[in-house]
Amino acid sequence: MDHLDELESKSIYIIREAYKQFHDIAMLWSIGKDSSVLLWLCRKAFFGKLPFPVMHIDTSYKFPEMIRWRDEYAKKWGLKLIVGRNEEAIKAGMGPESKLACCTALKTEALKMTIDKYKFKALLLGIRRDEHGIRAKERVFSPRNQEFKWDYKNQPPELWDQYKSKQSDEEHIRVHPILHWTEKDIWDYIKRENIPIIPLYFAKNGERYRSIGCKCCCNPVCSNADNIDKVVEELKTTTTSERAGRAQDKESAYMMQKLRSLGYM
Repeated sequence: MDHLDELESKSIYIIREAYKQFHDIAMLWSIGKDSSVLLWLCRKAFFGKLPFPVMHIDTSYKFPEMIRWRDEYAKKWGLKLIVGRNEEAIKAGMGPESKLACCTALKTEALKMTIDKYKFKALLLGIRRDEHGIRAKERVFSPRNQEFKWDYKNQPPELWDQYKSKQSDEEHIRVHPILHWTEKDIWDYIKRENIPIIPLYFAKNGERYRSIGCKCCCNPVCSNADNIDKVVEELKTTTTSERAGRAQDKESAYMMQKLRSLGYM
């Protein structure tokens, strides 16, 4: 087995273990590169047919290309797609003037409402430890309380890959099957598996997106990497952080920690 085989094998084991323990489970699909790799791994884990839904949280500020991509591949792969929206906040005009308030209302609260509506006990997410400092504190099986809040100071130990795969009645579990991957691993795997990926990640007119979310909060980086090989080569030398173009990461040094403690993805 090579490096990618080992990563894939561990992730598929985690996905299957999560489904075994929590049948009331869904996968969060942001349409980004990481969650698209996670979706590919989930499809592999169950031989192309997912036994659980995929959930997309639509803030109403997403790139139009993301929505088209979501609908196209949900249909092509026969996915049971759930779209979560905080309609009340959207109608009230919630916007990105305050990143914390906007992300809390349109992402965190929308996620909470959707989980509560469908009574999911656990959620699969495509986050990586190397993407952001606060995510380095995460566990593979990460418990939340009844309000879906994350106590990052009180995380269960995961020694020798022994995970907290049991939950109490008042807990909600977030499962992170690609936590051990790196950004380069993601792109190497996309290339090897020929995974369809949204074109926003490839350079156009000297710019590309390294991380995508809401259009109003994402800025492209200078780049001529217009294919996967060039993206991989760029990652070997770049000094720009992966989330440098994400506005919510810049507003406060503790923005992501605040958001995740409140239940953010």
